[in-house]
Amino acid sequence: MMQHLIDEIRKFRDERNWGPHHNPKDLALSITLEAAELLENFQWKESQEAVDGNLEDIKDELADVIIYSLQLADRLDVDVNEIVRNKMEKNAVKYPVK
Repeated sequence: MMQHLIDEIRKFRDERNWGPHHNPKDLALSITLEAAELLENFQWKESQEAVDGNLEDIKDELADVIIYSLQLADRLDVDVNEIVRNKMEKNAVKYPVK
């Protein structure tokens, strides 16, 4: 399923000839910019208030972060499932259950 989503994103990008602009540095920058846009939905609000008032925008901005993240993984030729599982294993060691 993850690869199918990456393929759809790649197709969308390629149809618009955006590929040459999607190098690792610019994709990493875009993740940060979209994450900041996501955070704007929560600025000066309680968490639930932000969700109740901005859920559609929150979902759109979260999708942007995920799309750019998947594109970066694709550019770096890394398996998303593998790197997430590896990181979870590291986190389990770093933050053991007490």
